Amino acid sequence: MAATSLLANPLATAAQRLSEWTAPNVPGDKLLVYQIFTRLFGNKKTTNQPWGNLAENGVGKFNDITDKALQEINKLGISHVWYTGVIEHATMTGYSSLGIPTDNPLVVKGRAGSPYAIKDYYDVDPDLAVDVRNRMAEFEALVKRSHANGLKVIIDFVPNHVARQYASDARPEGVRDLGETDDPTKAFDRNNNFYYLPDQPFVVPSGGPLPPNLLTTPYEEDPAKATGNDVFKAQPDVGDWYETIKLNYGVDIQQERKTYFGSTDADRPDTWTKMRDILLFWAGKGVDGFRCDMAEMVPVEFWGWVIPQVKAARPTPPGTPPIVFIAEIYNPAQYRNYIETGHFDYLYDKVGLYDTVRKLMEGKGSTTEISQCLDGESGQLGRHMLRFLENHDEQRIASRFFAGDPWAAVPAMTLSATAQTGPAMLYFGQEVGVNPTQAEGFQGDDGRTTIFDYWGIPEYQAWANGGTFDGGKLTASQRSLRQFYQQLNQLVNGSEAIRLGTFLDLRQYGPTNTLFSYLRYTAKQRLLIVCNFDRKQAVKTTITIPAEAWQAMKQIGNKPRIYRDIFRAKSQVKGTDSVTVTVPALGALVLTIG
Repeated sequence: MAATSLLANPLATAAQRLSEWTAPNVPGDKLLVYQIFTRLFGNKKTTNQPWGNLAENGVGKFNDITDKALQEINKLGISHVWYTGVIEHATMTGYSSLGIPTDNPLVVKGRAGSPYAIKDYYDVDPDLAVDVRNRMAEFEALVKRSHANGLKVIIDFVPNHVARQYASDARPEGVRDLGETDDPTKAFDRNNNFYYLPDQPFVVPSGGPLPPNLLTTPYEEDPAKATGNDVFKAQPDVGDWYETIKLNYGVDIQQERKTYFGSTDADRPDTWTKMRDILLFWAGKGVDGFRCDMAEMVPVEFWGWVIPQVKAARPTPPGTPPIVFIAEIYNPAQYRNYIETGHFDYLYDKVGLYDTVRKLMEGKGSTTEISQCLDGESGQLGRHMLRFLENHDEQRIASRFFAGDPWAAVPAMTLSATAQTGPAMLYFGQEVGVNPTQAEGFQGDDGRTTIFDYWGIPEYQAWANGGTFDGGKLTASQRSLRQFYQQLNQLVNGSEAIRLGTFLDLRQYGPTNTLFSYLRYTAKQRLLIVCNFDRKQAVKTTITIPAEAWQAMKQIGNKPRIYRDIFRAKSQVKGTDSVTVTVPALGALVLTIG
């Protein structure tokens, strides 16, 4: 046994940080989000032919997300479901016989297409409907079904770019389409919806992956429009977002990003009002929140203008959280700006806690780096940070490109879900150890679940079990893993200290710097949480809670206490201000302090 030492006094700056931890516009409940990639969720086909079309590989539908499926997700402890890929996007699958224009495959990524190359902001993906003509009604039924089963609904809002062949055929009467009134002879105009390269036709990048033996026709775009990732070239590179075009919010990007916003609603750029109306349209469908794709590529002033309007447009009953806005953002220097000026509720915590714990899950780094991370913006704004270990952009934990073991998530997910009051998120299949092992098509073999291809997810199909959603085909290990996630979410939902309490880093890391220990407390509940990232060894160590911490918790120090685990071990140990614990390899203890 090795006793740890208190490396620093974590209470010295607690009062200063407290005001930062209680920043404005935070909903009162701790969200637990479950991200569903909608087209993959209910797919029962197991063909999985690389580059397979819809008929070969199959596709899930809105109607596959049944009451039983939603009830099981609710039992998992989830509060919000994020349905990814709902809005109509460019695809190589044709629906021209139903009045939906066909997309040129030269500017589509994958057979199924990227859900972030929006083709019509006022429509849903026809792939997801059993009756394509009735597709919006099927989505509306899914929203009602989700609500009836105790779940809030989040969808994507993609404000920075659209598909190259964007054209809304479902927009409400009187709504002008994006680009309809643009002057394409101008590279930039405040009221143009797009940026143009006058006198330069668009050239498809060379080397873009396509299905084998696919017949194509030339793609024409003249003049060329700027590409979604701020590329102002007539021929973007194959690594660019060449399937998308950039939206113009009144920022002259090529002229040192000079802004033309105006000071009144009448002076707002045309794109602002059109995008506001799109948000209001989906809020009117009963959507409870928006995950805003690449939000930091859109000026913060737009968000500060639009978010309050959308929230005000749909008042909620007392005690019910308002519509939530989540920003995909990767620049910590802009975090506070997008919260305070932009009025976002939550931000991605990718470059903070995710990147930090990922190294530990891969057997690298030290838990001291978690303290360094939480000392920065990731921790100071912890109430606003959405924590996750998987999503559609990231590699699966079980894959050989990441940890190679889904159980490596136990300490990392426990920490992510319990360290602070901000939301936590699971990606569908994370709870049963999804492990991509082959190239799906455009996505390639990279440890990610494809977002571009028609595909079936074997581990998730084992849980869905032909639509019974009873886990009947899961292995014992998969069932046990799912039970861990359910226990974790139940812990979060049932613990006042985790949902509402103060976080205090004890800065004690065990003899091998693989432990991370911290307190979560309110006046009614006090928890000591210890996570062990060591893959092979249980760690026995002594944790000391300093006098300052007892004072902060309004407790008398230096007295006998019982420490009871309320998470997985269900054990108890005796201690005083110090307690000796043994934390299993890749394990976590959540101890109530008696």
